Amino acid sequence: MYIKRHLSKVLLETRANAPSILVTGARQVGKSTLLKETFKNLCYVSLDDFTILSKLRDDPLFLVKSTSPPLIIDEVQYAPDVMRSIKLRIDTKRQNGLYFMTGSQSFLLMKGVSESLAGRVALFELLGLSSRELDGESFDKPFFPTSEYFAGRNPANRSVNLPTMWKRIHRGYMPELHANQNIDGAIFYRDYFRTYIERDVRALGQVGDEISFSKFVAALAARTGELLNIASISREIGISEPTLKKWLSVLRASNIIHLMEPFSLNANTRVAKTPKVYFFDTGLVCFLCGWTSPHSLEMGAQSGSIFETFVVGEILKSYYNAGRMPPLYYYRDNHSEIDLLFWENGLLHPVEIKKTSSPNSKDIRHFRVLQTAFPNARIGEGGIICTYDSLLSFDERNNIIPLGWI
Repeated sequence: MYIKRHLSKVLLETRANAPSILVTGARQVGKSTLLKETFKNLCYVSLDDFTILSKLRDDPLFLVKSTSPPLIIDEVQYAPDVMRSIKLRIDTKRQNGLYFMTGSQSFLLMKGVSESLAGRVALFELLGLSSRELDGESFDKPFFPTSEYFAGRNPANRSVNLPTMWKRIHRGYMPELHANQNIDGAIFYRDYFRTYIERDVRALGQVGDEISFSKFVAALAARTGELLNIASISREIGISEPTLKKWLSVLRASNIIHLMEPFSLNANTRVAKTPKVYFFDTGLVCFLCGWTSPHSLEMGAQSGSIFETFVVGEILKSYYNAGRMPPLYYYRDNHSEIDLLFWENGLLHPVEIKKTSSPNSKDIRHFRVLQTAFPNARIGEGGIICTYDSLLSFDERNNIIPLGWI
């Protein structure tokens, strides 16, 4: 069962304006299926095929000599040198919509793109399924906490079904898990993580001790939604900070985590400089942290941070699925913290994320520090994302935002 992806619309629009398209993303988020379903009846080649890969390594021009575009090339990271031959074909034909590629966003892949296809490729990042996609919604605008956004939003599920929400958070957002409900989630993520270590991590070549790397990923998962504290993790697993920083770059390059930077307009020393870490897939977090059921997760000590990770993930998906970079930051000083700051058109829009069905004005009390911290910025609309069942106004500028309105 194919679940329609919102990025498909953007890819179709881009086809007429770019010689090639590259969709990156973590393993098994649906990159290949997306291209096959979006650009049907095109010739398809997978570089996961060792026969084709060996021929390409002997002759980088093999693919362009033996096939005619338009062409879908899957797992292009396995043969980064093929980018040069694609460049030659693009420069010769001078047409748009020639090559459609997928790949994990490894260092070698992006190095090949920057060196060979600069100005010739449109880049997109695909994340796991969004709640909008799972609910069959056609609404594809990026989330923004303003009246204008809410006026155009008509969610399929206006109120929050808590059992369904926790079940989805626990199961994660990999397409295969939702296409086949009979798959055991724990077994899926066990095999997924093993394959990730054995193929993607080894390919990046910056991890020597795979057991310690696994411990690092688990320790990081236990801290999702928190400030990144490399020193603390280093003490916990006994690996040096420089090594952990290299491993962190591996997780970022392979689309496992997102690092959210603190917002700053000046060198205010009271403002935190450390990023917050979020895993893109909550199902992977639950597996790594040992949450064996939706109920144990909901009742557990980590439920708040995993709920925040889920919300941030949904917001990120709404931007990436629209082909946009999210204008997202957070704020923290010695006394105050704000989960999300949207920065656009000279306006700051503050948002809190709370696992509560009973929000109150105390939940947004830190919003008032922004005018003092950033006197040159204007403060726009904001609110609190929570599990309340109706969209309501706190005051003239802030709203209670039910989860379904993201």
